[in-house]
Amino acid sequence: MMSKFSHTNSIVMIIDDTLGNLALLSDTLSEAGYRVLVATDGLSALEQIAYLKPDIILLDIMMQGIDGFETCNRLKAEPETAGIPVLFMTALSELDDLIRGFGEGAVDYIVKPIRPPEVLARVDVQLTQVRNLRRAEQALNNSPFSALAIDSSGYITWLTPGGSRWLDEFLRKHTLTGKIEAGSALPGPILVWVKQRLEVAEKSDGDSFESYRAGVSFSAKITPCQNSGEYLLVLEKHSGEWDIDSVRNSLGLTFREAEILMWISRGKTNKEAGIILGSSPRTINKHLEHIFEKLGVVTRAAAVSIVLQRASI
Repeated sequence: MMSKFSHTNSIVMIIDDTLGNLALLSDTLSEAGYRVLVATDGLSALEQIAYLKPDIILLDIMMQGIDGFETCNRLKAEPETAGIPVLFMTALSELDDLIRGFGEGAVDYIVKPIRPPEVLARVDVQLTQVRNLRRAEQALNNSPFSALAIDSSGYITWLTPGGSRWLDEFLRKHTLTGKIEAGSALPGPILVWVKQRLEVAEKSDGDSFESYRAGVSFSAKITPCQNSGEYLLVLEKHSGEWDIDSVRNSLGLTFREAEILMWISRGKTNKEAGIILGSSPRTINKHLEHIFEKLGVVTRAAAVSIVLQRASI
């Protein structure tokens, strides 16, 4: 019979040296529409996973050779397999074994004797969580924004591929060194901004990190994650599509005036543009007055409109 569960065609690996358990689980999952891989020990399971990665693993704790704890530890040590959810299967009821299993990276437990409806329900729940996480990461990777999470000390606790790319380019453009991985600290300039931002709680939510290097602008905004003690950094990057020299020459502006107009076109206030360019808001405003006079306009929107008509931003 077909299952009511929503993850048919997902690959489930069963690792157990008890043939009766393998048969029961394999039949249960196959009838529910899952593709099933089986292994009777940890080493052969790891060899199989090198060729075909399952979506979820049901792993017996007590086995010949390397036990379930060591097998799980090796899976979590490799980036290619660390994200696969592992459900331990055990007849043990001691609290120490349960705690150790979660410490090794397991996400759930199935207590023997095995009850097929419970197995199907737990597998479905874990696959749903993994699928939702992958959807969120895919949405971030295909959007103009990237993201990462940090703790209150500025250490990375969660990192998307897009966030990793953002940090990598930030380090290269600023000629900085550092690690880009969970557990590492943010690059120095961003870390300083984060600590200042967290120390001054009354600051506006619109306060953001801004940096411009070698034709690329980097920006970040911070928001607390609900009930977790973590903070989410939303990252944005603009490459140098704006040809400052072309804008300057075609409109008769100075280099600084063209820079200011570029940031204004990207929605920055006088204060924000001043922070990026190292000038006071009053100086930015004086430059804008000269820009308006040269372009024959009286508003920021009109000045930006002229640039959009003459240049590709």
